[in-house]
Amino acid sequence: MMEKKNIKLTPNQALLKAGSYCAYQERCHEEVREKLAEWGVYGDDAGNVLLKLIEQNYLNEERFAKAFAGGKFRVKHWGRIKITLELKSRKISEYCIRMAMKEIDNDDYLKTMQHLADEKYHLLKDKNPLVKKNKTAAYVMGKGFEPDLIWDYLRKLQ
Repeated sequence: MMEKKNIKLTPNQALLKAGSYCAYQERCHEEVREKLAEWGVYGDDAGNVLLKLIEQNYLNEERFAKAFAGGKFRVKHWGRIKITLELKSRKISEYCIRMAMKEIDNDDYLKTMQHLADEKYHLLKDKNPLVKKNKTAAYVMGKGFEPDLIWDYLRKLQ
């Protein structure tokens, strides 16, 4: 196993490197703060680098939250609960989380949840419809969809 070298960057070097890091893909403040720590930049120096990245529009939490939520929903078919929990774990503000949730179209959301439920329900081999519905509900809840939406839909399934 290779050991990571202890890199110690100056604040200016860190700003350039962090700018490239943020330009590659949207990042949250916490990810950049962790990267700066890896590069040996802490405290006020790290705070100043973050501030400059925000001023230069490399770093924007609302933009990150919207991109994250949209991507996880469209690509991984995550529900709002799972996306919200993940954003909270990344220390994203409630405001940015609310804005991100607005990016998810309600009709698309319901269609995705129904598609996941249908797919899972019809894949299950169990003969008992109650068992199939419970397993389907558990699966779709695991994807982060709201239990009431899931059960409203599953009650209609035959």
